[in-house]
Parts: sequence; structure tokens; C-alpha cells
Amino acid sequence: MEKTDFKKTLKHLYRPSAKDFALVEVPAMRFVMVDGFGNPNTAPAYKRAVEWLYSVSYALKFASKKQLERDYGVLPLEGLWWAEDMDAFTAGDKDKWSWTAMIMQPDWITDAMFAAAVDKARGKLGDPPESLRLDTFDEGLSVQIMHIGPYDAEGPTIARLHQQFIPQNGLTENGHHHEIYLSDPRRVAPEKLKTIIRQPVKRV
Repeated sequence: MEKTDFKKTLKHLYRPSAKDFALVEVPAMRFVMVDGFGNPNTAPAYKRAVEWLYSVSYALKFASKKQLERDYGVLPLEGLWWAEDMDAFTAGDKDKWSWTAMIMQPDWITDAMFAAAVDKARGKLGDPPESLRLDTFDEGLSVQIMHIGPYDAEGPTIARLHQQFIPQNGLTENGHHHEIYLSDPRRVAPEKLKTIIRQPVKRV
């Protein structure tokens, strides 16, 4: 059975340069998503969201392999981040952050398959988060770059993105700050973590 590697077939979205910002057109894709609020390092809701996302995503992978004979690698965890007062976001006041944690799914995953995967995960995790859903996310035109290093060291790159690249290229922000976590922080040293930083934009 052939196994699809979306990080290769969507290389332009999941393997950006670490040297330069790049403009990409991100197509509408399906994600399992959970919304929440608070510091991802300490908020129980964030840990619970991630547990649910992975449990459902792996259940969907196995269902796809068994029912459809279509295998694929589970995609990495992603996150949208924002705050009502963006000063709290830029200052790193994580207790005031809102977020959507999410994992991309193949377009052949159906609502029925998702419902069955949630039921399967419920047996292990109990009741799911209220916001757990399979939904389409259409990001469109975006700027992205690969950040290599600790999460808390992203600040200068993010500042350069918003204060230099975006205005200098006739663009403006058009959605939430987006991060894609390519590395497992439990297994990879902080200085080697790979995180895609992405910002949806529109032309002024």
C-alpha cells in the first residue's frame, strides 16, 4: 500500500527556508481543531486539546488505511495564536493568549470517519472538548519562514516579519499568527527545534 507523505507533496508549505521569508498561497485544507485560552505551557486545556487532536488523528489514519486502503503520515501539530490586546501577544504574556490547536487531515476524510474517530478516542479520554471539530481552514496568501531554536526565541524573527517584510512588500496582516511544530520537544533539544512561522497577509 502506497503511503502519502504530505510534508513532501506539500513541500512548499512544510519545508520553507530558514534564511528568507517567502510568500506562499495556502490552499483550503481540512483540520481537526480545538479552541482555547491561556498559557500553553501551563493551561490544562491546551494539553487536553493536543491529546485529543493526536488521538483522533491517529484513529483517522488507521481508519483510512483499513477502510480506504489509503495510508499517510499524520501531520504535525499546528497552532493559531492571538490576543484581544495584541500588546499581550507581542510582550509574550501567554496567560492572555487565545489559540486554536489543529492537525491537518487528508481531503478524503469524511465527517462520518471523524465522528467514529471521536467515539474511539472518547473511550480513552472521556468527553471531548466542546470545540473539537473537523473544519476547513482557508488561509490564502501568507508569508512564512523556518525558525530553528527555542520557541521563546522567535521574537526577533516575528518582529522582522511584521515591522520590515510585510510593510516593505506592500502587505498587511490578514489573520492570526500561525505556527507549525515540525519537531517533538520531548525528543529534540531546544536549539534544534524546527517551527514554521506563518502569517496570512493581503496586498494593500
